[in-house]
Order: sequence, then C-alpha cells, then structure tokens
Amino acid sequence: MKILAAVVGLALVACGTDPSPTPSVACPTGPPTSVSAQASLDGAGLATVTVSGAVSGEFVFELYGNEAPLATANFADLARCGFYDGVKFHRVLAGFVIQAGDPETANNDVDFEEMGRGGPGYELEIEPVAEGLTHDPYSVSMANNQRFAGSQFFVALEDLDDALRQSGVYTIFGQVTSGTDTIDAIAAVPVNDPRIGVPVDAVTIDSIVISALAPEE
Repeated sequence: MKILAAVVGLALVACGTDPSPTPSVACPTGPPTSVSAQASLDGAGLATVTVSGAVSGEFVFELYGNEAPLATANFADLARCGFYDGVKFHRVLAGFVIQAGDPETANNDVDFEEMGRGGPGYELEIEPVAEGLTHDPYSVSMANNQRFAGSQFFVALEDLDDALRQSGVYTIFGQVTSGTDTIDAIAAVPVNDPRIGVPVDAVTIDSIVISALAPEE
C-alpha cells in the first residue's frame, strides 16, 4: 500500500505586545528505536486530527503506545513536528478505508503519478499486530508496502480484520474515540474512481495534536 522544520534554538523576542513564535520541533530523520520510542511516547495518549476542505471537522483517536511502540512513537514524532500539516487524504474507498500521510499530496490537489508513494525519508519496521487488537471499524493502522512502513496511516471503515490479515501485516496503533461523523463524511466525498479513491475536492489535514490521556477518575 501505498513523510521540516529547522531547529530553533531560542524563541524570538517580539516587539511590543506581540506574542513570541513557538519554537519548532525538528522532524525525525530516522525511525525510532525501542529506546528512543519511550521518550516519544511520553504524553502520547491521544491524537486530535483537524481537517478542512471538502470536509471540516476533527476526530480523535487513542494511541496504542504499549501495543505498537515503534509505530506510535513514529506517528507522534511526525505529528509534533508538523509533518502532517497540509497533507491530504489521497485514498478514500467507501466501505474500506480512508488513508493519508503522503507528504507529496501537500503540493498536489489531484491525482498525480507518484501519489501514495511518499514517506518520511526513512523506513519503519513493520510491527506485528498486538495480541487482542483487530481491524475493527475506526481502528487506525499504518500503511506499508509489505517491506516497511513510513508515515502513511489509514482508518478502517468496516470490520476488515479477515481481509487485512490475509493480505499482509498492518500495524494497529490506535482507535477512534470521537469524531466518527467526520470520518464518515470523509468516506462519503466524491472520488475520481471508486477503485482508486482520490477525492475530487481535497480533504486536508490542518493539524494533528498529540496529548496525554485524561487521568482515570
């Protein structure tokens, strides 16, 4: 199946009462290791995805850092550095999945030759699906090319466990907890061809914010 920023050492001091810009976070240049992933997973309990364009809204999914530490850490690192900002959903297959994460889609509004092949510039190990996790409706998994993953992810629209397990290993690293109406709206946008699924009018990721899970009461 088919991800920017320079490190800012010090915040700039603004004149007058204008707020100072927030220092940017450098995007990773390689995949997380089992050791580095632990730092990335700190505070990574939820991902809030805000979209605009043909569909405006947001959805939130719980991150499975314990079950898929490498995939979750990789996703959290890319989200924190703004890697996904401006990236479009390039694959919308009704009754199957919605998929995003190809950085090349940020500069292309419609189908293009290399669509769906972009990544973060490095290869991420494909983790096995953790015991007890299944590709349920609104589960979130890493896309891959059967050899490695990168930055692309997809949300299942139906129970796809049998189908996906027969075709390969797609690491499950989250489950949508709110905003399924936004996902359903994305799944319903007109596409160029139902077998290809490129939205006629773009759905763009404005931001993905990583936050901690709320403490249990």
